Amino acid sequence: MTPPFDAVIAVLNGYFEGLYRSDTQILRQVFHPAAIYACATDGTLLTLRMDEYFPIVDKRPSPANRGEKLMDRILAIEFAGPVTAFARVECSIQPKHFTDLLTLILEDGRWQIISKVFHYELESGRPS
Repeated sequence: MTPPFDAVIAVLNGYFEGLYRSDTQILRQVFHPAAIYACATDGTLLTLRMDEYFPIVDKRPSPANRGEKLMDRILAIEFAGPVTAFARVECSIQPKHFTDLLTLILEDGRWQIISKVFHYELESGRPS
């Protein structure tokens, strides 16, 4: 059986769109309700549940409204089995550039992100 790359890519494109538009209605479709968000870039572990993360997204100005260029890339997709996948992606919300490690699961016929672990760099630290 061929892994469902197209279905996972559709979820990742929804993820990129939701972040670019700061649209939690879109993000609610791609994140599992039990998903976790984790980052330790600054040396302190930050973890959030989706009910904590979505209000943060709702409050921030969207990259789309600020006229930021889309800089989303899917770097890799791997399948651990028929219902588990891993994606490494990059995106930017200025002034930060993110590398996101997303774990996806297939539940009730639908792929969703169950964890988002990420690292970011400030744009000033990136080559032009």
